[in-house]
Amino acid sequence: MAVVPASLSGQDVGSFAYLTIKDRIPQILTKVIDTLHRHKSEFFEKHGEEGVEAEKKAISLLSKLRNELQTDKPIIPLVEKFVDTDIWNQYLEYQQSLLNESDGKSRWFYSPWLFVECYMYRRIHEAVIQSPPIDYFDVFKESKEQNFYESQESVIALCTHLQQLIKTIEDLNENQLKDEFFKLLQISLWGNKCDLSLSGGESSSEKTDVLNSLEDLKPFILLNDMEHLWSLLMLFCF
Repeated sequence: MAVVPASLSGQDVGSFAYLTIKDRIPQILTKVIDTLHRHKSEFFEKHGEEGVEAEKKAISLLSKLRNELQTDKPIIPLVEKFVDTDIWNQYLEYQQSLLNESDGKSRWFYSPWLFVECYMYRRIHEAVIQSPPIDYFDVFKESKEQNFYESQESVIALCTHLQQLIKTIEDLNENQLKDEFFKLLQISLWGNKCDLSLSGGESSSEKTDVLNSLEDLKPFILLNDMEHLWSLLMLFCF
């Protein structure tokens, strides 16, 4: 039986995981802190001095988080009681149980990258919910909306294509169906290029018609099992 490889972590210098923890996550945290600071006047207008103090508290908690990350401090349990707090802390205990005694505590650069990135977002949420009355504030709302509006041309092109496909799908033969299915799979794949976490929170909108870019992007697919997937679908669906 094949052995499951070790999880990617930041200890592999130069790897995607390393660059994520070293560069991208601190950039995201800095952008979140800046977003809160830019809304200081809004918090004051809505909540008075209490809103300003809440903004300061949230920024302080996020600055502490950024320092923990950049200095590779131990990953600490969540403290604010929420519906998923116990689950997160139990998983942190599980990660700790995988380490040898000589390894010490779970740390940012030595724990699985996917875990620490998700944990970072959960700590951002904790910092906000620990800071009423601004505990409703979505620190990513502006960047998500900006990316959506800047991607409208691509969204409209895709919707138009799907509308035409729905009208003609009954008339397509198997090869044509397969071609359309492969297009949709690739669109789903390359939608990840617009992931704000990959860009460190900077704008990463899709400003071109993604359908016209699929052929140019094919060489960048590292592993392509679309033909095998189609064969399985044909086996079980027809």
